[in-house]
Amino acid sequence: MPQPTAETVAVVAFDGISPFHLSVPCMVFGEDRTETGEPRFRVKVCAPEPGELRTNAGFALVVPHGLEAIRRAQIVVVPSWRDDCSAAPPELIRALQAAHRRGAIVMGLCLGAFVLAEAGLLDGRPATTHWKLAPIFAKQYPKVKLQPEVLYVDDGSVLTSAGTAAGIDCCLHLLRVRHGAETANRAARRMVVAPHRQGGQAQYIEQPVPAAAERDRLAPLLEWLGRHLDTPHELDDLARRALMSRRNFTRRFRESTGTTVGQWMQNQRLALAQRLLETTDHPVERVATGAGFGSAVSLRKHFVSAFKLSPTAYRQQFSRA
Repeated sequence: MPQPTAETVAVVAFDGISPFHLSVPCMVFGEDRTETGEPRFRVKVCAPEPGELRTNAGFALVVPHGLEAIRRAQIVVVPSWRDDCSAAPPELIRALQAAHRRGAIVMGLCLGAFVLAEAGLLDGRPATTHWKLAPIFAKQYPKVKLQPEVLYVDDGSVLTSAGTAAGIDCCLHLLRVRHGAETANRAARRMVVAPHRQGGQAQYIEQPVPAAAERDRLAPLLEWLGRHLDTPHELDDLARRALMSRRNFTRRFRESTGTTVGQWMQNQRLALAQRLLETTDHPVERVATGAGFGSAVSLRKHFVSAFKLSPTAYRQQFSRA
């Protein structure tokens, strides 16, 4: 039986790029394999000025392809852009516009959203970018429906993400949409990251980094909670288990996780419900009780609010059970 042809992913580099940003789509797509070991994607790093490019990490890299690599790519990724938000080269703008017209998926990760907006691909669409430059983005591109609080936005043929690690979330999401939950989960396990993070980038804005000792102190409790999501928990009981007062526990929990106890629990339960919907054929009522929502009605309410999909619709789209 013939193997499906690998999709081409063109990743746009530029002089002064961050190696981390460049590596994100290369790792998510470039290291993915089918069940028979064949590459699912063919990644081509390209640039308006191919050859040797500087990075912002003090070393250079060699980019073999010019923008002609975009012409036949099914997915085009602008993984970042310059911190001064300077204009992109006209030839890059034209290449992105042409790719979008012929039906390619175009992604702008982090400040790469500025380049997509400059190309007019985000006019009238929802989009996001790094929270720190969101005010500049909103002023510069008023036609874009900016959503600065989210980690990524999928608007069909155009996707954008918030800063740095949110690019991983966005790429894993696209992998999930195109090739299913198990493929994305396998890629996430390979990279040792969460298959899907709940919440938005608002929780990362100017948050102090908690002391390692506090994280370690709460780690056993968080691990225990992760194994007991199907049962209700009282705040006072959790504080006693952590050997803290209620007030101290809630403060330390927010410092450690960036959110409240209730919101953390809900996010974990939603993630568990996703996994159960993706990997089992359990009825929705059983998924609801197994994930700690109590009833299918409660699960549906929270699920639709978080993902804009009902549990049933989510299962139809992502299930590999």
